[in-house]
Amino acid sequence: TLVRGAIRVNFDVDRGERIRIKTINFIGNEDVKEFKIAKEMKKTKSNKIYNFFSSKKFSEKDYPDDKNGLISAFNEAGYRDARLVRDSVYFIEPGKLGIDLVFEEGDKYYFRDLTWTGNAVYGSDALNEVLGIKKGDVYDMITMEKRLFGGGKQTDYDVTKLYRDNGYLFINVTPVELTIQDDSVDVEIRIAEGKPATLNNIIINGNDLTSEKIVRRQVFTRPGYLYSQTDFERSIREIASLGQFDQEAIMDPNKGFSILPNSLNNTVDIVYNVTEKPSSQLELSGGWGARTFVATVGVSFNNFSTRRMFDKGAWRPVPLGDAQNLALRFQTNGTYYTAFTLSFTEPWLFGKKPTSLNLSTYYTRQTNSLLYYGILNNDKQIEIYGFSASLGNRLKWPDNYFILYNGLSWQSYRLRDWYSGYFIFDNGVAHNISYSLSLNRTSTDQNIYPRQGSEFSFNLSLTPPFSLLRKKDFDAEGNVIKRNNWREVNYDRWSASDRYKWIEYHKWKFSGAVYTKLAGDLVLMTRAQFGYLGFYNRNWGYSPFEGFLVGGDGMSGYSTYGSEVVSMRGYMNYSLTPQLASAYNSAGMSWAGNLYDKFTVELRYPVILQPQSTIFVLAFAEGGNCWADIRNFNPFQIKRSAGIGARIFLPMVGLLGVDWGYGFDDKENGGSQFHFVIGQQF
Repeated sequence: TLVRGAIRVNFDVDRGERIRIKTINFIGNEDVKEFKIAKEMKKTKSNKIYNFFSSKKFSEKDYPDDKNGLISAFNEAGYRDARLVRDSVYFIEPGKLGIDLVFEEGDKYYFRDLTWTGNAVYGSDALNEVLGIKKGDVYDMITMEKRLFGGGKQTDYDVTKLYRDNGYLFINVTPVELTIQDDSVDVEIRIAEGKPATLNNIIINGNDLTSEKIVRRQVFTRPGYLYSQTDFERSIREIASLGQFDQEAIMDPNKGFSILPNSLNNTVDIVYNVTEKPSSQLELSGGWGARTFVATVGVSFNNFSTRRMFDKGAWRPVPLGDAQNLALRFQTNGTYYTAFTLSFTEPWLFGKKPTSLNLSTYYTRQTNSLLYYGILNNDKQIEIYGFSASLGNRLKWPDNYFILYNGLSWQSYRLRDWYSGYFIFDNGVAHNISYSLSLNRTSTDQNIYPRQGSEFSFNLSLTPPFSLLRKKDFDAEGNVIKRNNWREVNYDRWSASDRYKWIEYHKWKFSGAVYTKLAGDLVLMTRAQFGYLGFYNRNWGYSPFEGFLVGGDGMSGYSTYGSEVVSMRGYMNYSLTPQLASAYNSAGMSWAGNLYDKFTVELRYPVILQPQSTIFVLAFAEGGNCWADIRNFNPFQIKRSAGIGARIFLPMVGLLGVDWGYGFDDKENGGSQFHFVIGQQF
């Protein structure tokens, strides 16, 4: 009902056709490259190949800001007096715009004398080393400002950060052009150091579920300490890496944190604002393969709390809040395959130091190895028992990004009439007792979609050299005899159950990945991997277990026990793994992947970066191969592939993805291949 004296007005809005930019013409830039200028336009992009991931829509709101920032490209090249003479925007065709930008570069300038004043804490030589500018260098005002105030790459150091790492939060740096003569500029950098600032209150907001002590132990900024910019940035990274909070929000200066300085008493308060997100994961899945259906039920509580287990009110449905991990997983097809895994991780043992405790146990049983051929026989089976425990310690040297893990593991393989090319024998029992040493360094800015930083890992696993302690042997009739030393033992006369009762090997692995932020959220990931399975005794030979299966999606199936699966997109599963004849295997062949290398280049771009889901697309190129013997290793004999893919991370499910790859160097096992991904595959 209308109010008396009022009328109803209806607006009929015609939005018109969406306007896109077809071309941007840069005129007058004789020395500065077009790409350098275009890079300064953050929202206004032309239809060029290097703008593939950017929107081409024209915005009257964004265009003036983009236009005003163009001179930075000229200033960076030494053209101090460059200016935009004029610009024009016009229609080329319906819905398509053209933009002309006319510049006047002016003269190119160079640094001459550079002096410092007001610097008492650091000498001029130390500051010049950080600044990295010498007499005769191009007068690059943009780079000078980055090295004075920051804003460059994560690994770059600047003068302001140098002071702030020593507590001088209130430092003020002012560069002044003293003299401009011909093509030379004299610069004086004036510093007002102020007094060191002491940390006062460290406030945590938003941790409604996670205990405050869990967040505080990740924080390197402590009350009473001098302020340190490096410690503050590291604190942000460590909170984000917990996995309990929205990583994008905590790294956003407008949402994630506040620095509240008080120049009257030279103190500073820091507020960390965290946003809880679901971190527990439930897995309910099924798959069809080898003529059977396999169901999987799994749950992972990534914020578990053993401390609150006896608190009745905490069971909703389980006690949470202490960043421990408790994971259970069960797989079965109801008839002949069963697998159970239980694992627990305490990231801070006893809550005092960053020493992690990792425990895991598992059991697998499979029968009917010939079900694929329609042959059912429960007498044929394989059982696997396993347990592992490890401790991880954060190191102080070379830096505190390093973590050293020491672990022990035991596995028992029990085979009975098992027909499978995956094993070197069909009958017998094998025990694998090993010690592992792992040195990891991770400096990525976050876990799910890292934009910068690196990940490096070196791992060594080794068993006792049982064969070097043996003198037992068999004669031609199978009778036990004793040799003088281990070199005289002839393993050709040994049965599989005797020869492989105690598995022996030494296993070396290396993996390194670097993330580089190219433009905006576009990220380049480069990775190199290497693995080698060695032996102590050539007469005993390579271990039939712990080798590498290279090729395909990188996911372990229920028939790949005793081996490590390595992905290689664009090729069929395990197709790059060599096979050798086996005297103990009724199939006559067994996998023999004892050495591999792999190199990956991947370009990533995010579609959605939200707490509820993270989605990004990727394009990749890979190369790698696998060998049976180190004597045949050739790092240049690689199988190549390339393709595209997508990933989605859901807090309740984890990481899922699909890739399409094309293998170039194996017509039978390569070509066009689709791969589905669950979790991180390397």
